[in-house]
Amino acid sequence: MNLIRVLQVDDHKLVCAGMRLLLEGLEGVQVVAEAHDGREALALVKVHHPDMVLMDIAMKGLNGLEATAHLKKEFPEIRVIILSMYSSEEHVLQGLRAGASGYLLKDAATQELEQAIRAVMRGEMYLSPPVSKQVIGDYVHRVSQGYKATCELTHRQREILQMIAEGQSTKEIAHQLDLSVKTIETHRAQLMKRLGIYDIAGLVRCAIRMGLITPDK
Repeated sequence: MNLIRVLQVDDHKLVCAGMRLLLEGLEGVQVVAEAHDGREALALVKVHHPDMVLMDIAMKGLNGLEATAHLKKEFPEIRVIILSMYSSEEHVLQGLRAGASGYLLKDAATQELEQAIRAVMRGEMYLSPPVSKQVIGDYVHRVSQGYKATCELTHRQREILQMIAEGQSTKEIAHQLDLSVKTIETHRAQLMKRLGIYDIAGLVRCAIRMGLITPDK
């Protein structure tokens, strides 16, 4: 059995510790590193070149969906399984659109974790049973119809939307992304126009629906 090298990503250190114990108990699975946000995950991928990334969704700075999209663009051979407590159709579809090969609920049994890892490494798609049939059918239908989500934005616009929803100012966003304030203002105006939303509360609600943030973040 070939060794499966895994990078796990979750902003809760206790969750990471528990997940590491589960993963290290699986035959042929090795945890090569842990990351606690999306940017750290991308940096560690470049260092460790894992076979698989187990990715949380809701993380500050760069969430798991955006991190997955960036990762798959640069390293398409790396498999990603989203780990989440949210089973809503929109969260799952966002994960699939980002390039994930699996979506596993955090309350899944250890046996299901192993099943998901083995399936995805074989090149299959794996979704937890509570969300699988309906979501896969709907996803295939939407893709075949050229479906565009109401809140579908560019990667940069989604990144800025998340930061706005987290309460960061235009200057703070510009500093973090190493862009000018004017550029951020332009992106902000464009995403508001695209969404048809012109107030912060509305942007926050949209970010929650897209899975970019959770209400407690």
